[in-house]
Amino acid sequence: MRRLALLLILLLCQVGAWAHKASDSYLVVQANGATLTAQWDIALRDIDFALGLDRDGNAEITWGELRARQDDLSAWALSRLEIARGGACPLKVSSLQVDEHTDGGYAVLHINGDCPGATGELALQYRLLFDLDNLHRGLLRLTIDGTTHTTVLSPTSGVLHLSAAQASRWAQFTQYLVEGVWHIWIGFDHILFLLSLLLPAVLVVQMRQWQGVQRFGVAAREVLWVVSSFTAAHSITLSLAALGLISLPSRLVESAIALSVVLAAANNLWPLVAHRRWLMAFGFGLIHGFGFASVLTELGLPADALALSLLGFNAGVEVGQMAIVAAFLPLAFCLRNTRFYLRGVFRLGSWLTMLVALVWLIERAFNLKLMSA
Repeated sequence: MRRLALLLILLLCQVGAWAHKASDSYLVVQANGATLTAQWDIALRDIDFALGLDRDGNAEITWGELRARQDDLSAWALSRLEIARGGACPLKVSSLQVDEHTDGGYAVLHINGDCPGATGELALQYRLLFDLDNLHRGLLRLTIDGTTHTTVLSPTSGVLHLSAAQASRWAQFTQYLVEGVWHIWIGFDHILFLLSLLLPAVLVVQMRQWQGVQRFGVAAREVLWVVSSFTAAHSITLSLAALGLISLPSRLVESAIALSVVLAAANNLWPLVAHRRWLMAFGFGLIHGFGFASVLTELGLPADALALSLLGFNAGVEVGQMAIVAAFLPLAFCLRNTRFYLRGVFRLGSWLTMLVALVWLIERAFNLKLMSA
């Protein structure tokens, strides 16, 4: 039991260090003939991680600190972006600004370039931060002679060859489906919330004590209600947020997600909601939808591209979610009456999940850093 406790503590502390918004940059490129213009939004925290902007160590990046490293920033960014059309297109940062996204400050690089060719295929290679953080993603909107392509750039999809022909809708849908799966798998706060609701699915409260259910069908039906409610709720707010109909501050959303994990884990220890956990799943699923939408809302996709990207991303989240359920439920049912599950996984796991989520809540609500990676 002590070894199990130590393993769970180490695992959850590492999860605690990771459970923040994944690193993203936003790249919008316009290619009209041989002329290139681009806007590249890169998070100040990512630039600080790579270049060390915070000279005075006060955990705040000032405009003066950013300006002092403008040449270094430009050289670093452009060394990780290559565009070619009829040959390499020399790129130059024409101006630097700062903007606020939902998750904090971003440096905004305005880029110009001229290509040797004015027609034909355009090649783009993106590798920002991949050498430091393989979870980093670049969200790209590329318009070639009036035709818009959208995609998510990752270490395995950072090289593109595109033309002015209409982008493949199926390829775009597939790309965002894969990113949806990836997003749920690296969203440790979403995973812990879901697991906190699933842990008691193979149990039932009798005389104020948790005991294993008699039939697998009972557990499966409970999981179906919980997962369906969570899916319906976060699909609603994911769609509303991605379409720009509702917008909430990132700190509020991330804090509320942490609170949902706290309450779901606490309910396992003191079961106030023992028979209708689907209501909890639906209520907090509305908040989690805003967290899922963070990948799409900042990119400003055209309406037709956004609808397809939204559909693929939402489908990917569901595929990733169901993979977790498929791996969890049979194993949990087999172990439901064992001391290992009842005391180790269920009770101790719920305690540790609640404590880690409390740390997340304090960090996010008060903009502190209590756990480091």
